[in-house]
Amino acid sequence: MHQDRIFENLKEEVDVIVIYNRGEPVVDLNFFYVTGLVAGGIFEGSYAIVTPENVKVLTSLLEETSAKKGKNEVYIFRTGKEREELLRKIVGDAKRIGLNFDTLTVRDFEKIKEVLGEREYINVSSAIMDARKVKSEEEINIMREAAKIASEVADSIPDFLHEGMREYELAAKIVYEMLRRGAEDVAFTTIAAFGENAAEPHYTAGARKLKRGDFVLCDFGARYHRYNSDITRTFVFGRASEMQKDIYYTVLEAQRMGIELIKAGVNGKEVDAKVHEFIDSTKYRGRMTHSTGHGLGLAVHDHVGLSRMLDVPLKDGMVVTVEPGIYIPGFGGVRIEDDVVVRKDGHEVLTSAKKEELIEVS
Repeated sequence: MHQDRIFENLKEEVDVIVIYNRGEPVVDLNFFYVTGLVAGGIFEGSYAIVTPENVKVLTSLLEETSAKKGKNEVYIFRTGKEREELLRKIVGDAKRIGLNFDTLTVRDFEKIKEVLGEREYINVSSAIMDARKVKSEEEINIMREAAKIASEVADSIPDFLHEGMREYELAAKIVYEMLRRGAEDVAFTTIAAFGENAAEPHYTAGARKLKRGDFVLCDFGARYHRYNSDITRTFVFGRASEMQKDIYYTVLEAQRMGIELIKAGVNGKEVDAKVHEFIDSTKYRGRMTHSTGHGLGLAVHDHVGLSRMLDVPLKDGMVVTVEPGIYIPGFGGVRIEDDVVVRKDGHEVLTSAKKEELIEVS
């Protein structure tokens, strides 16, 4: 499906690329990337054999129906021995074999060498990841649906809130509503943080009860056809204080600036630097404790994205999050996050939940 881009990115020539998906806990998302098999199937113990011309799938009888939904040539094995024989047959006499060493375990590498023998094995991980950074319109359409699901749920959150509810109750409701709207899974563990807990960027929903005057920070995403969305919205339960309003609108302006900077040709580190400079020019200097955003796709953190620490030229078709935040220990915090497609002359925001006014939930 995306093999042309991968082979164009190779630093060393290979005859064939072999991607092995062991399955939990070592899932190789690149198997799904190259095969396009994103709408069903687990494909444990399966191989994708990739050349510039085509992709062949070697999988078990268990996955036959799922595998044949794709556009690939499919080979089915019933035993481990049959899998080894078919792998040798498909790879043929290729001398230089590309492997994804970023995910392949030592044990699985040794098994491949045992089956295929002493050939030249070359690490092609960076070529695959460079290809994944730039999404096709087909991938973006899938992510648009994932973003739509998350956005609809984000807009519904004020209706879920009631005094005395616990953070884990809200997190459970968010997850349920995403699945009810067609998500296949959550993108990551849902964050629902009340009051002072909103000052922890990677907080996990606990037993804290909601009370009047609390910040309510929700960070979550939907997984749809294996692609992810990632959204954060912050509310106040009851009447917001002047400080809560000030933090919120400072973050909102930082996010607006960050999104406006995004277009092909801009460097991700420049976006991050500008957002931090703005927040550091306010009384909240040093209170944004993370980078402005990350790449999004098959993985929630698909690549670095927007960080002052790394050089990442933005390209047409990349998808990044823009998520500035301000965090005050003991008081709370605000983060506002959206998913943004880099375009030649600008950008497209995939997530659409309301944010222009701080929502005070009565």
